[in-house]
Amino acid sequence: MNLNFKSIVIRYRVPDLLFILALGCSSQVFAEKNAINTPSGENLERFDSEPLINTKDDLSLRDAIHLMLQNNPELSSFSKEVRALDGMIIQAGKFRNPELAVESEDLNARRNSTAAQMTSIRFSQLIELGGKRSARVYAASVSQELAGRNYESKRLELIARVANVFIKVLAGQERLRLAEESIGLANKLVRSAAKRVEAGKAPPIEETKAKIAFSTTSIELEQTRRELTAARKQLSLLWKSSSPQFGRVIGNLESRIELPSFGVLEQRLEKNPIALHSIKNIEQHRAFVEIEKLRRIPDITVGAGVRRYTRADETTAIVNVSIPIPLFDFNQGNLQAANQRVGKAIDEQAATELQLRSELTKAYESLSAAQNEISILRDAVLPGARSSFDIANKGYQLGKFSFLEMLDAQRTLFQNQILYVRALTNYHYLINEIERLTASPIDHVKYQSININNKDHEG
Repeated sequence: MNLNFKSIVIRYRVPDLLFILALGCSSQVFAEKNAINTPSGENLERFDSEPLINTKDDLSLRDAIHLMLQNNPELSSFSKEVRALDGMIIQAGKFRNPELAVESEDLNARRNSTAAQMTSIRFSQLIELGGKRSARVYAASVSQELAGRNYESKRLELIARVANVFIKVLAGQERLRLAEESIGLANKLVRSAAKRVEAGKAPPIEETKAKIAFSTTSIELEQTRRELTAARKQLSLLWKSSSPQFGRVIGNLESRIELPSFGVLEQRLEKNPIALHSIKNIEQHRAFVEIEKLRRIPDITVGAGVRRYTRADETTAIVNVSIPIPLFDFNQGNLQAANQRVGKAIDEQAATELQLRSELTKAYESLSAAQNEISILRDAVLPGARSSFDIANKGYQLGKFSFLEMLDAQRTLFQNQILYVRALTNYHYLINEIERLTASPIDHVKYQSININNKDHEG
């Protein structure tokens, strides 16, 4: 029952690939053909390009991310919102339509009446002053950039979700392997106990206990299978597949990564789309303030036309200019509200920074504890449990240890192997969380810090 993760095919390191895609995040959210450079210098196309895989094959993390980006409806809805705002920018830049007015007076006047029959035809055009149209266009463009940040944030969130579920499936595969190994040992134990009872070397109750242990292990195996099946379905649902159309997921749970210092990671928080969104939100509300300021400037309506006097058989030209007089309404209320919303956006931005920093601190400290747990399990607990099981198993065969002692050693080994898998899984979850918060693979962050500061930052 040796915990042998080398049996897992290593094609991609799990945490390193989590946010390869995030390196491509920019306000140009639909520049899908752009290439990105990994820290190793490998040039990879964006995952949301052409299909890469046959989904009936084994599945890598890169494959899973690609499928999600191509088919996830949540992400699609966010991208459509960005495209919809193209129309808002176009609309904001349009001039106001001119107006045509036709007016006729005294239609029922008699031929010999002194009243004048006349018909007027006028065209009028509203002329916006103070740069209102430009301000609207700018505000609309900022709103589109804000929607782009929302898209990037959702994209990053979904990549993290895929990575976490992928790790869940990878860990489930390993737990299933351990459970199958355990059921094999339990079966051997039943046969061994039956032979000892038949030979008169053990009481019948020993065989009964072995069968009970086998049944318990069978229940655990079935539960592990159900959990793996559920995780596989959960993963496939991220790209709208009702059932998993892939074989095994491939990766290496035992892969480790050297962490940069907390300070280096903290500096990367400003690259998080949520942080960028909060900054862009301030810019948007300041653009609204500018619009409300410009609305205090009166617009002019100019018109021109002709007036026809029927009785006199004369036609005259008419011109008119109108301008509102800001005697009572200076748009004070709207301007006050817009200024207050700027202040609100500033407070929200500060709260967002604080929240991101708090989440990074928690993840970083938890990762340190997870690394320590993994080291203890790998270097002390598992070797000791393995040694105890080997001694108890040999001793049982020689009659030096009781059945319960051997069974207890077996269960202890199995439980600690499961704890090791859980610790590794939690480690990768925390790596994913840190990479989500910093919007970059950790290796890329470290790589950048070396280039900038000419030294390595150790965590």
